[in-house]
Amino acid sequence: MAEHERPLEDDDVILAPEEQDEGARPDDRIDDERMDEENTLKREFVSSVEDALEAGETGAVYDLVEPLHPADVADLLELFDREERHQLAAAITDLMTSEVVAELNDYVREEMMEALPADAVAQIAEQLETDDAVQLIEDLDEDDQRAILAELEPEDRIAIQSALSYPEETAGRLMNREFVAVPEHITVGDLIDYLRDGRELPEDFFEVFIVDQRHHPVGTCNLSWILRTPRNIALGDVMKRDQTLIPAMLDQEEVALMFQKYGLISAAVVDEDGRLVGQMTVDDIVHIIAEEAGEDALLMSGAGEGDINEPIREAYSSRVRWLVANLGTALIASLIIAAFGAAIEKLVALAVLMPIVASIGGNAGTQTMAVTVRAIAMNQLTRSNTRRILTRELRVALLNGVTIAVLIGAATAVIFTPLLGAVIALAMVINVVTAGLAGVLVPVAFDRLDQDPAVASSVFVTMITDSMGFFAFLGLAVALQVV
Repeated sequence: MAEHERPLEDDDVILAPEEQDEGARPDDRIDDERMDEENTLKREFVSSVEDALEAGETGAVYDLVEPLHPADVADLLELFDREERHQLAAAITDLMTSEVVAELNDYVREEMMEALPADAVAQIAEQLETDDAVQLIEDLDEDDQRAILAELEPEDRIAIQSALSYPEETAGRLMNREFVAVPEHITVGDLIDYLRDGRELPEDFFEVFIVDQRHHPVGTCNLSWILRTPRNIALGDVMKRDQTLIPAMLDQEEVALMFQKYGLISAAVVDEDGRLVGQMTVDDIVHIIAEEAGEDALLMSGAGEGDINEPIREAYSSRVRWLVANLGTALIASLIIAAFGAAIEKLVALAVLMPIVASIGGNAGTQTMAVTVRAIAMNQLTRSNTRRILTRELRVALLNGVTIAVLIGAATAVIFTPLLGAVIALAMVINVVTAGLAGVLVPVAFDRLDQDPAVASSVFVTMITDSMGFFAFLGLAVALQVV
């Protein structure tokens, strides 16, 4: 017997063979005939499901879908349009588990829940963890919410209503209300006995929260600590008193940053009085990080939700308003060009070259803006270091501007005239430096006004760089009497 092995004792837990094998190879399905090398559903498989649906062969549809993982079933549903999606759901009713519903895109889930009766939605909600059940219900109409809540068990109804009372995208709305909390006066042995009893425990948890008489968290114990500590040791002697507490009203983006900064697996959520009301776990944070990253990228482009399942009317409404705003800002640049119309008529080269100045300035501004928005989102740019970051970006902009100015200036001098080359070189430096300034100040201004810095920053930065590019180039051309 090796040194690290030991004889089995009476209270050792041995997994049955089927329990040991279950989920042992999560990547088995990657090699499945239904999945391609990128772990997405093959087009041939999707087509076969579609053909079976059209032929009305519900048995064949069920046989095709049954082996899929719940997440892949959700992906399959999202690939179909509304009518086919409902037909598919009807054909695989037994497979439409809570795990599948939890994995569905928000728009698809809302659409499918609206098509189901309240009691059916309530049955699905009761199988989900509280945070997933809240996601299932929160986007529905108030009348539908009330009907579904009325069908729930009182305990589940109270938990979901409590979550809905918090603002969207806060820890209180997203937290899981199923956690393990025990008093600090008990021993490790008492805790192990309580956990083995298994009554009213969540299915998955990583640590145990220790609370005082007022239900305020005073420490935590990882499960690994509990298993390695003698039974007679008091929890108060082994628990970790230094812990990260998350206010229930904290924005989800700030919660994600706390998890990243402190390397958390789970954390206690407390109300205004400091009482333990829930927990956030790392699986929730993964979803938040992905959601926030995608949201910022889409907001910077003015694309709204940017979801391919978003209804056409909502997609149109969210995008067109920023295009209208962009039209207004573009008119400013057009007015600057019009003011120098006489100079452009005399020298066609100005019309040929001025888009280059505006284009390079716009790209430089977009680069700086993207860096700034990310820094704000990651709490790397704060009031205490704004000036330093601004100085840094201006230095980068100056170096970039000079480099591009030398290249375009030399080419213009050869093709046209040395004076015009000097004009476009100087205009390029001015516009790229302006782009660096705007790329920092515009997002920072949004942030200081308590607005999302990603919102339409690109519209304003583009306006500034286009306007300055045209004004600097045409203005210098006139001032230096190029025409």
